[in-house]
Amino acid sequence: MRYFLGIDVGGTKTHALIADESGQALGFGVSGPGNWEGIGLAGLTATLQVSAGQALKMAGLSIEQISGSGMGLAGYDWPSQREMILGAIALLGLSCPLEIVNDATLGIFAGTTYGWGVSVVSGTGCNCRGWGKDRHSEGRVVGGAQEWSGEFAGGYDVIRRAMRAVTFEWNKRGPATALSHAFLEKTGAKTLDELVEGVYIQKYDFDGSLAMLIFKVATQGDAEALNVIRWAGRQLGEMACGVIRQLQLENEPVEVVQIGSLYDGHPLMTETMRQTVQAVAPQAQLVRLNAPPVVGGVLLGMEQVLGQAAYQRREKLLTSTKTLIASNHA
Repeated sequence: MRYFLGIDVGGTKTHALIADESGQALGFGVSGPGNWEGIGLAGLTATLQVSAGQALKMAGLSIEQISGSGMGLAGYDWPSQREMILGAIALLGLSCPLEIVNDATLGIFAGTTYGWGVSVVSGTGCNCRGWGKDRHSEGRVVGGAQEWSGEFAGGYDVIRRAMRAVTFEWNKRGPATALSHAFLEKTGAKTLDELVEGVYIQKYDFDGSLAMLIFKVATQGDAEALNVIRWAGRQLGEMACGVIRQLQLENEPVEVVQIGSLYDGHPLMTETMRQTVQAVAPQAQLVRLNAPPVVGGVLLGMEQVLGQAAYQRREKLLTSTKTLIASNHA
């Protein structure tokens, strides 16, 4: 029996998953943040050792028994970083075929039928990556650059756009909006004058939870809040369209995987995103990722050994991983 290791290295937490070649999940591990930009390369190695060590212990295996591995890493953004990142991973002691990608790419392997397509992340921030049908072409945006690269529609972008609507009510550039009352309640400001001044002088510090408050206001029918959500959906869709064009998938039934908490906020965001994407790729389908992205790491590791046959194990791997994690947390 052959065994495969996947690791999803994030900015706040890291997951490791081990499965056998049939797709049966056997071991799961969790550790802290692993983005080398925040904790250094030595910190990345330590995070990998903790998460992989937990998964190996649960599976009853040693690192030498791993036949293939796939990893998605926050902070692995450019080809020039590859050898540096691989150097940090080497200390884990793997002696098997290994492939690494940006962590946003794992959602493609976990969420699509055949392991190619586009992923669009919308959580605290946003990102978009694509993987071609040829199994090696990659499409992408800059990733996290925001204003200068035109990458919007993470949580804080939605908050800023909503605050603009509030400011437009204040200076009479726009209509009244229930968002103003929501922001006043959130900050404790008594008037719009006090709110706008407080934001300007950085008296008020908005946290990401305010994004869900904006969705709540939209659910109540506020026109400006709904406009914010339409804007977010267009931004996410346009990023996906750019990646689709890069990979020449306009005429393909491409699956676009939605990853992140903001997709739970209001259905209008997904509907606007769908319309934007299908204007460029009429056969495109939006798919909500409902499994931990680390599943994609295992499939990527399997692919290094089994080729495209790895994705025949996808459904069993998804089901067995959910069962393993649930039993581990029971």
